[in-house]
Amino acid sequence: MTVKEQYERCVEFVKSRISFKPEIALILGSGLGGFADKIDVKSTLDYKDIPGFPVSTVAGHAGRFVFGYCDGVPVAVMQGRVHMYEGYTPQEAVLPVRLLRQLGAEVLFLTNAAGGIQAGMHAGEFMLITDQISSFVPSPLRGENLDELGVRFPDMSEIYSKRLQQLIRKIAVNADIPLKEGVYVQTAGPAYESPAEIRMFRLLGADAVGMSTAIEAIAARHCGMEICGISCISNLAAGISPHPLTHEEVKEAGDKAAPQFEQLVRAAISGIHNII
Repeated sequence: MTVKEQYERCVEFVKSRISFKPEIALILGSGLGGFADKIDVKSTLDYKDIPGFPVSTVAGHAGRFVFGYCDGVPVAVMQGRVHMYEGYTPQEAVLPVRLLRQLGAEVLFLTNAAGGIQAGMHAGEFMLITDQISSFVPSPLRGENLDELGVRFPDMSEIYSKRLQQLIRKIAVNADIPLKEGVYVQTAGPAYESPAEIRMFRLLGADAVGMSTAIEAIAARHCGMEICGISCISNLAAGISPHPLTHEEVKEAGDKAAPQFEQLVRAAISGIHNII
């Protein structure tokens, strides 16, 4: 089955099951999935029930779409994402983003758990993503171009919307939520990075590192979505952290940060709704 055929099959199936039209799509990273349970849920759809759809296998990722209203704003929430390190191609990993666009979502709100590289970062803090480095993973746009979604050579000079960044900055200040800013770099995973790799990423200008997000942003930009992103700094990266890195640490940091994260994201969704 080609990428195009797989995509079209998934879109057709979901549209036959879900009539809900989201305005904003939200992807929840490790330890942050609880937000989906706080909205006014209208329907849910497990990834495993969609023919040919990639299924999340990582602890802390529920693996389902949640459709509903967040303070009156129609949203589609991915409660857990899929990653390349689970054995999926980049094209399969971004299929959910393309599907959400076809359901009507205009904005993609990306979240993740990331390792902090920027000097002075601490676990539990948030970082507004201002740009990204995707050079260490294959592009999700390789192969046949889906012309109905976007052009063959899409512009990436402003992946993360400047106006949405400004909105989130103001919300964080008004809510007294500390918010760092920086560049996110995606690696293939699943192994955490070596100290030498972290030193390289820092030299390249990266402020946080993770195993998702960048390819999703590329796919979303390709199909005309407006994008914003927030990283929860779940740990300090290798060579900076004084102890070995574990997935349990990532989940624990996400749990601790959840209340402020939910406050920030909820306010951001309302603010985005008012300007799009």
